[in-house]
Amino acid sequence: DYDSRAEYLVALGSQVHVGASFTAHAVPELRRAGFEVEIDPSYPFRVVEPEPPWDAWLEPSEKTAWFRVGLGIEIDGRPYDLVPALLELLESSAEGTTWAELARCPARFRAIPLGDGRFVVLPWERLRRVLEVLAELHPSGSGELRLPQNFLFDLLALDEAFKVEGGELRFPGADELRERARRLATGPGFSPRPAALRAELRPYQHEGLMWLEHLRDAGVGGVLADDMGLGKTLQTIALLAREKEARRMDQPTLIVTPTSLIGNWLRELEKFAPHLRVRDYTGHKRSRIYDELPRADVVITSYPILLRDLQRLECIDYHYVILDEAQAIKNPRSQAGGAVRRLNSRHRLALSGTPVENNLEELWSLFDFVVPGLLGSAERFRRGFRDPIEQRGDTERLEQLRLRVAPFILRRLKESVARDLPAKTELIRSVDLTGAQRDLYESIRLAADADVRRAVSARGIAGSAVAILDALMKLRQVCCDPRLVRVEAARLVTESAKYDAFFELLEPQLAAGRRVLVFSQFTGMLQLLRAGLNERGVDSLLLTGQSQDRQKLVDAFEAGEAPVFFISLKAGGTGLNLVSADTVIHYDPWWNAAAQMQATDRAYRIGQKKPVFVYNLITSSSVEERMLGLQRRKRLLADTLLGQGAGAPLGLSEDDLDDLFAPLDRDDALGTSSLPPPVR
Repeated sequence: DYDSRAEYLVALGSQVHVGASFTAHAVPELRRAGFEVEIDPSYPFRVVEPEPPWDAWLEPSEKTAWFRVGLGIEIDGRPYDLVPALLELLESSAEGTTWAELARCPARFRAIPLGDGRFVVLPWERLRRVLEVLAELHPSGSGELRLPQNFLFDLLALDEAFKVEGGELRFPGADELRERARRLATGPGFSPRPAALRAELRPYQHEGLMWLEHLRDAGVGGVLADDMGLGKTLQTIALLAREKEARRMDQPTLIVTPTSLIGNWLRELEKFAPHLRVRDYTGHKRSRIYDELPRADVVITSYPILLRDLQRLECIDYHYVILDEAQAIKNPRSQAGGAVRRLNSRHRLALSGTPVENNLEELWSLFDFVVPGLLGSAERFRRGFRDPIEQRGDTERLEQLRLRVAPFILRRLKESVARDLPAKTELIRSVDLTGAQRDLYESIRLAADADVRRAVSARGIAGSAVAILDALMKLRQVCCDPRLVRVEAARLVTESAKYDAFFELLEPQLAAGRRVLVFSQFTGMLQLLRAGLNERGVDSLLLTGQSQDRQKLVDAFEAGEAPVFFISLKAGGTGLNLVSADTVIHYDPWWNAAAQMQATDRAYRIGQKKPVFVYNLITSSSVEERMLGLQRRKRLLADTLLGQGAGAPLGLSEDDLDDLFAPLDRDDALGTSSLPPPVR
């Protein structure tokens, strides 16, 4: 009369439980009370006591990264493998019912059949915990229990489950693995800062380095998921410096990053670890250095280049494969996700300030790269975690998932490390021009360079300030957004790398509850950004030289009426107190360093109680990046070029002009089309 085999087994299990429990508990009590008890040979609930301890054993697979797990007891000198009986329990769950749900019912499954008509009865709490662990190790339909070789915490979980109510578990032949798991569970130990690292690590960054080393020692991968701006790049470079120092880096480390961050990685490596041999594997000339890659310490490439050159890059054995902005593989069916999984490396690391943005499948995709097998197959993860958590709000499964990934993910928010942070943190976010926008820049550069050369030839550098400033402004406008450029060719360009990068930067800030000031010299750019924010349904305020009531706008922002305040540098560089803001974004660099610092100080001033993060968006290899280099070399530019002293001598040399108007020196990862003629 039962509707399903599962219902029958549940009912039968209840009967077995009653009969076997009576035999296991009531019969000894009766005998202790003085009764003589006889058991008929045909009595169906014969119970035996196992001889402690229980044994667990592991059989490594030669073809896959798994151990087959055995679990058994010994009775009267005879071993019994309990895996088949436990799998029978695991596979008897009704469709749509998880084992955690079945195991929560204390009236079921206490009696385990031995296969010869006898039963062993376990204390319920021990059996419940054992089932919860084993359910995670049992791929549906496999007929066996499997343990990923790079995930050993389940051994400790089994061990702890058997300790409930006095149980004991042995691991014949696997003691070294259990000890390895215990070391992994104890957490990182102390290690000093790498001697060759040219940076002082903040306390939380040093802890991050030790955590990364801890994972390396355990032979597992991980996800460094610190909040944006906390120094994931620096912590990673510190790890690579440690590997070099310990002479473990006998194979190259491959860092895969978005194209826009290539320049940032190269600068940071040069700044903090110049002793590392770094190769930039991008651009159309990259094939010339391919043979050098195995001898490099660090190889930097982009996701598009990885897809294009996968057959070549997967032929190299790497020490680490590190994914920056690893949310790029959050779709497990994406080409990028498939490509990175094909790379051969000893260790894997993912860097992402947003490991989960939309759904838990993104988390599965990350962990399928860094710790393969940890969360099972995509389908098993969907049934076991994603559907119960996302569709049914199962908090118990959410907690089990958290515990499962916790050893392999390090997440610190700005608020949690506030005492370790300086009052103000300056960060540079590089952006690469691509496609039609890149072509437009090169066309305008060619025309501007020719115009400037003619002016300098006729009037000298000192007399050519207007021509130079006009040419530089056009190039800066192209970097910001082609829509700012008043030439016919610009109207045909619909892409803007910095515009896209701005929203990639801003959106996680807003999601984290940040309050943001955005500065630009170009009021037209602020209006474009504000329109983009309106399309995304986010309120904002705008202050320019045309604004009538500055204080009213300031009061509205301080009162929390909008999370974003767009401010032109000229209108808002001084005289504003905006201490409710904790994030400043400079969309385009201001050549007068003092003026830009004054703008930043609208948030970083007396009354500010939170650390302030300042982001500078810089277009790689363009006039923006070159001007920053000049600014560092010639402080005179800070007061003259595009500032109050714009009419004064620029202090530029012929070499400076060559640098300012030089072509973009690295092809983007997607290649370039043939350049159109110069745009005038």
